[in-house]
Amino acid sequence: MSTITELKDAINTKTLNLVLLTIATAGIYPVIWMFLNTQKLEKITSKKIADNTFLTWLAVCVGLGGAFSNLGDEILDVIAGLVTIASWVLYIIWSFRAKSALQEYALTEHKIDLRMNGFYTFMLTVYYINYCVNDLPEAQRKQQILTGQEPATES
Repeated sequence: MSTITELKDAINTKTLNLVLLTIATAGIYPVIWMFLNTQKLEKITSKKIADNTFLTWLAVCVGLGGAFSNLGDEILDVIAGLVTIASWVLYIIWSFRAKSALQEYALTEHKIDLRMNGFYTFMLTVYYINYCVNDLPEAQRKQQILTGQEPATES
């Protein structure tokens, strides 16, 4: 059985850092984060989230949406809007797949009923998934308290 911090340690990204890097890279960093961490999530949770083709198309949509925006041509602005919407849809699909994998992992591996908010998953996508990964040890501690178990102390 794995430890509750295994996933958090593997991903090793604070949510605030993820937000700040998104701002600093003009929105590109979440795609990089997903390329770096999807396989880690899949390996530890033992559930498929997205393959490289999916992530590549997400990167293409994000890149083209940014490249075609504000060029002054109405047609390119419309195309930019459409591929940006497509990237949002791909982010949402990835996030709900990751949410499902994370909940199943918490339940089967650690006996935690991880309740993740669907609205937050929809609105905050990658950021909420990262937050929930980082919050797994606290979720376990709370569940142990509620079930009358003695929370494990870290040494």
